[in-house]
Amino acid sequence: MARQNFGMPNMQQLMKQAQKMQKQMEEAQAKLADLTVSATSGGGMVEVVATANREIKEIKINEEVVDPDDIETLEDLVLTAVNEALRQANELSQQEMGKVTGGNLPMGGMF
Repeated sequence: MARQNFGMPNMQQLMKQAQKMQKQMEEAQAKLADLTVSATSGGGMVEVVATANREIKEIKINEEVVDPDDIETLEDLVLTAVNEALRQANELSQQEMGKVTGGNLPMGGMF
């Protein structure tokens, strides 16, 4: 007696689709290394550039904000700019990966 499929895709089709999506994910992740975001704090006194794959590429500090008697302010400005850059990078990453996954990101958007 022949086995009926009842509308389920065959395993070979599923494997092809999975391989295609895996390739698209790899391409999207490679693209993330080239996409950057920039965040500033202190009215532009500190600027941080990060890639969409959450790697800090550059930190610029205006010399006017460097005060040996007030290191805490500089630390706060750097921390604020870094956190904002990473937040933007994460958002951009999710947008780009969402194009591949149709918005269904695995593990809450983590890769």
